[in-house]
Amino acid sequence: MKISDLSRLSGTPVGTIKYYLREGLLPPGRPLGATLTLYGDEHVQRLRLIRALTARGGLSIAATRDVLAAIDEPLDPLATLGVVHYALPTPVDAAETDAVDEQAPRVDELVRAMGWDVSADSPHRRALAASLMDLSRLGIEYDTGDLLPYAELAAAAAKLDVDRLEELDDAEDRLRLAEHAAIVVLLLEPVLALLRRMAQENETRRRAAWARTPEEAAPNPPAAPR
Repeated sequence: MKISDLSRLSGTPVGTIKYYLREGLLPPGRPLGATLTLYGDEHVQRLRLIRALTARGGLSIAATRDVLAAIDEPLDPLATLGVVHYALPTPVDAAETDAVDEQAPRVDELVRAMGWDVSADSPHRRALAASLMDLSRLGIEYDTGDLLPYAELAAAAAKLDVDRLEELDDAEDRLRLAEHAAIVVLLLEPVLALLRRMAQENETRRRAAWARTPEEAAPNPPAAPR
């Protein structure tokens, strides 16, 4: 297919496709002459993945390049998962370093309580400490006992993720398998967050229904005809 067809099928503007080609995110097509290059279905799939990494995952072009390089190698799916984890944006304001460091022992205690093997250099440790700092400044304190039930739910979700990857590990297409590892991290995460919000809405509505008296719960009678 020509670049115009690639643009139409992938929903990506031609200018953006050319930018991705220059940045090395998209492999070059097959040249048929000085002015004609053909692309295949693999380019459509790669463009969709790039959009997932950048638009949905919030990765920079540099981080996206790192993830795509891991996919193209390809590494073991679990290793690819690790590359994606460390590529995710976890900004911590440099001016807040001391305040974040104050929360670090709480994160360390949680990791020990869960028996987790998490690198001391993991950016997620500092990101979690920064989030706990923000909560603390709003007067909301979460100690290890408060965080443990959430950590246990996260551990159960992580087990499902890794189990799924291991089920796919026999697949012959290692590139597709590595792509799946990236997608699990980037696209399933917001799905889990949305499921949590929906569950919260359900729980609050259910409790509100319990709190209503029978008279409040009864529907309003229809107005009498005039």
